[in-house]
Amino acid sequence: MKFTFDRDAMIHEIAIAQEIISSKNPGSILSNVSLAAQNNTIIIKATDFKVNFETQIPVQVMEEGITTVYCDKFMGILNSLPSGEIEFNQTSEANDEQSIIVTIKPVDKKIKFQMKSMSQEKFPDVQISDDAPYFEVASKEIKHMIAETIFAVSEDETRYFMNGIFFEKEGENLNLVATDGRRLSIAKKQILAGVNDFPTAIVHPKILSIILKHAPEEGNIALAIVDKMVFFKFGNYKFGSVLIEGQFPNYKRVIPEQQQFSFQIEKSDLVNALKRVVLMVDKKSGRIYFNISQGVLRITSQQSEMGSADEEIPCEYAADDMVIAFNVRYIEEPLKVIDSDRITFEFTEDMKAVTMRPEPASDYFHIIMPMQKE
Repeated sequence: MKFTFDRDAMIHEIAIAQEIISSKNPGSILSNVSLAAQNNTIIIKATDFKVNFETQIPVQVMEEGITTVYCDKFMGILNSLPSGEIEFNQTSEANDEQSIIVTIKPVDKKIKFQMKSMSQEKFPDVQISDDAPYFEVASKEIKHMIAETIFAVSEDETRYFMNGIFFEKEGENLNLVATDGRRLSIAKKQILAGVNDFPTAIVHPKILSIILKHAPEEGNIALAIVDKMVFFKFGNYKFGSVLIEGQFPNYKRVIPEQQQFSFQIEKSDLVNALKRVVLMVDKKSGRIYFNISQGVLRITSQQSEMGSADEEIPCEYAADDMVIAFNVRYIEEPLKVIDSDRITFEFTEDMKAVTMRPEPASDYFHIIMPMQKE
């Protein structure tokens, strides 16, 4: 097996493979990336059993073949080499067909690396379906929806059915929902016109983080949900992921039908105030207080041995005074993905669900359960 490739182009693809691969054990086949050279193309594959990745780039193939190499070491070698054409040559050591050596060297430099490779026979089957019932969605829209929900995914592995983002088709809407039991993020977009029904799915955040990072801002992404798998395709990239099994909670029961009170504030005022108040917030509890009164929102940290912080910002509110305690992270994280200049908080009582949304209302909102006041 022998081919030459552009160093920078290969680095870009191997970097994505590194994100997929979770094992760092040089003796494990799951630490390796698969390289198949044929028809002046190198097909690159990586997997951690849950998430699969495949891409290809043009190369100059002198001798076709397939092998796997330890991904981290391969990436380290590529990073150390200068830009330009690199030669990859796999040969057997003399009198030892089991010991396969890969030589990596620049075409026009006197630099040479040698590393052992592992047979492709041990590499897992990378499930990437070209025949699944794909439908297309705008890349920019799906990326925005992922960003609006992924931070609310539960990290509690005992409640595995909340360890991913829930995908569902509702009419022409694509709904993405995430919850950790204390807050709920919902993004809805009318982007499924003409798309056939597909089963609901709980999608692992790892694959969605990779889509969020690498999918283009323009154009479409092809998406398919079938059996126990979800597939994404864009450009030369193909991804597949095992779905999380289990029954996602009935999130619609959590959404308040009607809330009696609301107040509006400037997003920039809230962001800046939180940056200051959070300096004195207890890191373990994360508790802050919203003291809401007519025309003023007073944000305070919980009193501690280190002291406290207190700031007032203007708000639009015309009802009785109210104090609500929040985990500050549950306010900060949705703020990062809300694009509007103003934010509305809707509530009924100090210990019932609070809705946080853009003003004017859009296709995204965040529901937060308040904390006990201490």
